[in-house]
Amino acid sequence: MESPDSLSLRRRLVRVWGATRLWLILTLGVLGTLAGISVGTLQDGSALGLEVGDVSSQDLLAPFALSYESKVLTEQSRSAAESAVAEVFDPPDSAIARQQLEQLNTTLDYIAAVRADTSVSAEQRLQDLSKLSEVQLSPEAARTIFRLSPTRWEAVRLEASSVLEQVMRGEIREGRLEDARRGLPTLVSISMAEDQANLVVELVGPFVAPNALYNASSTQFARQEARDSVAAVNRTFALGETIVTRGQVVGELEIEALSKFGLLAPPNRLQGLAVHGLIVAVLGAATAIFAHRAYPEFVGSLRLVGLAALLFVITALGMGFAIPERTILPYLFPVAMIPMLMAILVGPGMGVMAALVLGTLGGLAAQRGLELSLYYMLGGVLGALTIGRAERLSIFVWSGLAADLAAVAVVVAFRFPDPATDTIGKASLLGAALATGLFSASLVFGLLVLIGNLLGITTNLQLIELSRPDHPLLQLLLRSAPGTYQHSLQVANLAEQAARSIGANALLTRVGALYHDVGKSAQPQFFIENQLSGHNIHEQLDPATSASMILAHVPAGLELARKYRLPKVVADFIPEHHGKMLTTYQFHAAREAAGGNAESIAPRDFTYPGPRPRSKETAILMLADGVEAKIRADMPEDEAAMGEAVAWVIEDRLASGQLARTDLTLKDLDAIQRSFVTTLRSIYHPRIRYPADAPGREAAPSPPAVTPPSEGPGTRPAAADTRQQLSPVRERQER
Repeated sequence: MESPDSLSLRRRLVRVWGATRLWLILTLGVLGTLAGISVGTLQDGSALGLEVGDVSSQDLLAPFALSYESKVLTEQSRSAAESAVAEVFDPPDSAIARQQLEQLNTTLDYIAAVRADTSVSAEQRLQDLSKLSEVQLSPEAARTIFRLSPTRWEAVRLEASSVLEQVMRGEIREGRLEDARRGLPTLVSISMAEDQANLVVELVGPFVAPNALYNASSTQFARQEARDSVAAVNRTFALGETIVTRGQVVGELEIEALSKFGLLAPPNRLQGLAVHGLIVAVLGAATAIFAHRAYPEFVGSLRLVGLAALLFVITALGMGFAIPERTILPYLFPVAMIPMLMAILVGPGMGVMAALVLGTLGGLAAQRGLELSLYYMLGGVLGALTIGRAERLSIFVWSGLAADLAAVAVVVAFRFPDPATDTIGKASLLGAALATGLFSASLVFGLLVLIGNLLGITTNLQLIELSRPDHPLLQLLLRSAPGTYQHSLQVANLAEQAARSIGANALLTRVGALYHDVGKSAQPQFFIENQLSGHNIHEQLDPATSASMILAHVPAGLELARKYRLPKVVADFIPEHHGKMLTTYQFHAAREAAGGNAESIAPRDFTYPGPRPRSKETAILMLADGVEAKIRADMPEDEAAMGEAVAWVIEDRLASGQLARTDLTLKDLDAIQRSFVTTLRSIYHPRIRYPADAPGREAAPSPPAVTPPSEGPGTRPAAADTRQQLSPVRERQER
């Protein structure tokens, strides 16, 4: 046997190990959530993600006053000054004019020779003219040449030389050659006939050539001088001045300004990770403190805490991939799933807290932070508050619709007044908002089944399944101990309503009440509710043996609970609803048999193994079981007597310390007492007695004799005063 010191040390070590594991889970949850939310948001790229040609989705204002040399504006000014400088050409080159004039004279000499050759036919002479390489004469011009008299031809020849000389005296730049040729008709003497004037123009035109050549070096020098003469241009912004307006196409000038303010610098990953870490750590601390204050039983369950941490990490990881750089997917993401699940497994307050945390994380990861944060928060809050403990399957649909309603409201409030969101975009976002809540609710339903089967965490879906009358263990109880089955139904009704009145888990209380006496199915004949009137087996047993038969139904019930795989929270009702109470009737009988010598009797032989109730639900069942026995034993005649009986049971359990390990308050006990009286009044309401001589009626039978409680020993008939004296004793013999 361990010494008290070693036992105390071991208990301290167990508590320290439990606290260490809890802090380890919390730390891993915070780190995992940080990694999940950062994996998709701390990527390469600018803080705003804008490039030249993009359309700004928001107004960007100067975060501080700034004046800087604008390279873009300076380059624009210098380019304008450079463009204003004309191209530089060299002066007209007279050598080019002489060369062209000589070529013209050579061509004219050839034409004169062809004119003078009369030995060939006219057709041959036309062919000879077509062989000219510099001039391509038209047929009309060639015929005109041969029609002219020598005097006229000489005049044409002299006029052609004169016109070419005149035109080549002027400046003819490259690229302006056609302009010079178009001016030839104005240089021909007006005294010449039109056909002769046209012939002059046709002869001179091919010999007009540029005589002022482009000087690239001089032009570049002049333009460089113009660029250098332009001073640098400064640009100034006041605090809060608009840099880029919403919907504006971003150009180089805006990109330069955003860069100067550092708004386009790639994010500092370490700094971003530190910011995320700080926020996630604060959220984790706030959640832990809230859970410790509001739901200490949740903090005490390492499985639930570990499950919650894992779900937050997975959700944060999903956000990290689903939110950045995406338009519709963030609004379709089923973030309301976690608040709904926390509301079911822990309580609505924890669901609301989860919604606030996830909303903050969503806003941290999104560009439109406020919108998405409210989208996640409000959807999660309404979903968590609507789903409650999910005691009905239809509540999943209603909670999904509630989350949808909040999501739609946020989309309408933020996107419908937004001119940047077109009709298709609004319709797509509304569709996502209508789908996210129902999607979340369906995932919650599936996760509840998975959690219950794989992790051993009791869910309301399991409790609903256990409450079905066709459950094999309830069927066993009904077949083997029908009286106990009916007693369990009565106690379940009492306990369920009482649990509902103080906000305890009514479904768990009812299910626990249905199974609290399943151990009696092993030996149903030892319990009076299953006995025939006048056939009480305890009359043949000594008090110790009788007590052992009654006490045995607790370990038998636990064995059946293991066999039929009842959840631990349901199996706890089997020993805890008796606590450490005595089988008082047998104990008093043993003491009387010993001549009043209590020292010769071992109380442990008449005491239930316990433990005492450790939750509100098992405590309520203890009280409901005692009240049902008390009322059935005493048969109070009116509501006042019924209230006194209920009060007596509650006071007796308080006085014996059975409720010391629960957190029931006096206010709770008062509400439980009033609930018991209300329920009992509906069960034991007075009935009309029909007169004996009424047509078709027989005289109403007299009320049945009061029987001992179900776990009493089935004592021999006793006088009325004896029954009255032992009624409190009988009441102590719990179901």
